[in-house]
Amino acid sequence: MMQLPQHHKPGKPSAPSSCSSWIRRSPPPSPPHKKAAGGGRGRYACRLVPLLVLTVYSVFTVVRIPSSSLVVTTSDSERVERREDLEALKTHLPSNQNGLEAREETRSVASLPCSAFINGEAGHGEDGVLCCDRTHYRSDVCYLRGDARTDPSTSSVFLYGAPRGSSPEKVRPYTRKFEDSIMGTIDEVTVVPVPGPFNASSGMRRRCDVRHPRGVPAVVFSTGGYTGNVYHEFSDGLIPLFITAQRFAGEVVFVVLEYHYWWVGRYGAVLERLTNYKIVDFRYDRRVHCFDEMIVGLRIHGELVVDPKLMPNGKSIKDFQALLHQGYSRTPSSSSQPPVPLPLAPPSRPCPDHARAAKPKLVIFIRKKNRVLLNLPHVVTACRRAGFAPHVMNLRRQTPLPAIHAALASADAMVAVHGAAVTHFLFMRPGSVLLQIVPVGLDWAADAFYGKPAQQLGLGYLEYKVAPEESSLAAEYGLNSTVVRNPWVISNRGWWEMKKVYMDRQNVTVNVKRFGELLKAARGHLKNATKAACQRHHRGGAAEVERR
Repeated sequence: MMQLPQHHKPGKPSAPSSCSSWIRRSPPPSPPHKKAAGGGRGRYACRLVPLLVLTVYSVFTVVRIPSSSLVVTTSDSERVERREDLEALKTHLPSNQNGLEAREETRSVASLPCSAFINGEAGHGEDGVLCCDRTHYRSDVCYLRGDARTDPSTSSVFLYGAPRGSSPEKVRPYTRKFEDSIMGTIDEVTVVPVPGPFNASSGMRRRCDVRHPRGVPAVVFSTGGYTGNVYHEFSDGLIPLFITAQRFAGEVVFVVLEYHYWWVGRYGAVLERLTNYKIVDFRYDRRVHCFDEMIVGLRIHGELVVDPKLMPNGKSIKDFQALLHQGYSRTPSSSSQPPVPLPLAPPSRPCPDHARAAKPKLVIFIRKKNRVLLNLPHVVTACRRAGFAPHVMNLRRQTPLPAIHAALASADAMVAVHGAAVTHFLFMRPGSVLLQIVPVGLDWAADAFYGKPAQQLGLGYLEYKVAPEESSLAAEYGLNSTVVRNPWVISNRGWWEMKKVYMDRQNVTVNVKRFGELLKAARGHLKNATKAACQRHHRGGAAEVERR
């Protein structure tokens, strides 16, 4: 039963008999003309004891602050320990602006995007960096900085002094990660972080058999997958390698998985302009190679393209083409000079004030197994009637690249049925014309793989779209069949089904009259391109005269 409080009668206050009553409630003051003999001192003692306790506790707390973490309460149910706040307390920062400045000064390496390290925009002079950029649908790329050592026996790279909390990263360094079937054939590299400084308890580091110079990184990539197809060799390999490695100006080592001697021989003229060092065969070179920086994987922008907006130095596909020209032009001084983008229009189109121009050169690439141009003689005749000088090239795998480059760098136009050989348009000068014959069902692939990239290179691009009756599929399936009239039905079944029907089983017979109309359009483009080139030439000559 709850007790009711007792009320004292007025005029008869009861004096407190203990300190506990003072803590609960202060008594009324004594009359000024009376002094209690012992009760007053007791009351003052009761008041001083709690104050003394609080004072001692405060002093003890302040003394302990430098040796402990400062605890900051962020909510009623959450308490976060932060040593950084102690430093902020010592600086006595009075405003939010100063607080922002302090946070910017202590910004950690971990807060930077991995792409900043891969592009060379961050990480200079800092060790113990391990990150992976897996945001692109085409490739995964990892970046290591510190003491990186290869271990071919386990297909691994060890990073000693890695950031604490780092986990092993697995990478297949090939640029078609969206295609599971082919990525399953690519060797996997495991990046193994070993955190903390070296000491006896952390184990012995692998002894360096080859210590590469400081400041010379490694770029690790695979030449497996679709390597062997010239389109993929450029789109999946060489151009991504240029995008990733050209910023090092040759001071970079290439570490190659699934190393092919023929690949190095075929593209050696390009590789030696991207690296000043011998290529390392990751699988069969059993030595431990040590680097202070490493990139595992290649960056890629798209199909046969270098996007200047994504390059730290604004390089474009024209700079890659200049490197090809320097490598395959066979000029004695080319290796000692930096690549220079090709001039507009080939030498076969001189300006009007020079000697009379010869007929523009047109190169026709032919195929033998599929997508064969069945009426090739009629096509050659149509080219002559349109005013071209046609040259037929039957490309084989063993055809030397310098020979192909020589044919196309001096050509005004190129004609080819859609296929890997169209990739060689990269050897053509800006202002030239690519005329692609597009079989039934291959419209999207022809434009995405070759049409748009050719235009970005500065070429005039024309398409001859094969009509249903011009395709061999009409005889096989019927002119009104779904295969011929609605190719999208087959394409929706997947790339391999589309390839089996439209790429592997189709040949074409073009309508010569309709094809002749495109040849006339090509001549018109060349005429305009030559005029523009001559105007630039004259302006450049006039400016040179004025300078003199």
